[in-house]
Amino acid sequence: MSSLYKEKSIRIHALVHAILQFLESKRGRFHGIDLVLKKMQTIDLSLHTVIDSKPCDTRHASILAEAIENITAPHLRGIANCLKQARHDLIWREDNAQFYTPQSDVGDGYRNCNLHSLLVGPDACGFNAKDFSLGLFMLGPRTLYRDHAHHAPELYVNLSPRSGWRLSTEVWEDYNAGSVIWNAPDTPHATRSYNDPFLSIFVWLENIDSICRVVPFPDWAEIENDLSRNVL
Repeated sequence: MSSLYKEKSIRIHALVHAILQFLESKRGRFHGIDLVLKKMQTIDLSLHTVIDSKPCDTRHASILAEAIENITAPHLRGIANCLKQARHDLIWREDNAQFYTPQSDVGDGYRNCNLHSLLVGPDACGFNAKDFSLGLFMLGPRTLYRDHAHHAPELYVNLSPRSGWRLSTEVWEDYNAGSVIWNAPDTPHATRSYNDPFLSIFVWLENIDSICRVVPFPDWAEIENDLSRNVL
């Protein structure tokens, strides 16, 4: 094992276990978190199993750095510190609608600035797992991630101070840092960021190869216009 690989492995291992520690602190309080912890117990997350992957940076590096700096909630300090250390060890990818049915209208805002890094799962930069994904997800400032649904049950842990969510209804609600979002299978949901970029932990518990489908809402243009004019 080279010294560079060992150092990188230590940082990624620390990040995943900081996330795991946060989830453990919420055990018994959220249905989705208990399911995630049960699944993660079946995965070998020991240091020697960290994948030797080549890091990949992003054209959105400055926005990502801002999103990481904005993780200031005391109960997220462990994750923030580990992410700052491991940020350049990770593989950052953009979703160019490859997870959607052909011709899906995901919106220009989403296409222009989104990122994810898979920490646990197939083709991850941390730990290998089958039919399970855990990683980080980012939206650029003033971006609408349009309403969509998928067969995979999904959990989010919001790391940013403020984000907006529409969960299976027409009502938008804002959530703060450390809040937990659970999306049951095939349940429509949407996310929006405001002045600052949005960063979160995400988990797909199973059916991770399922394709997302856009769920049209008539207010997309209005919301995207309001976000661009900074009136939300």
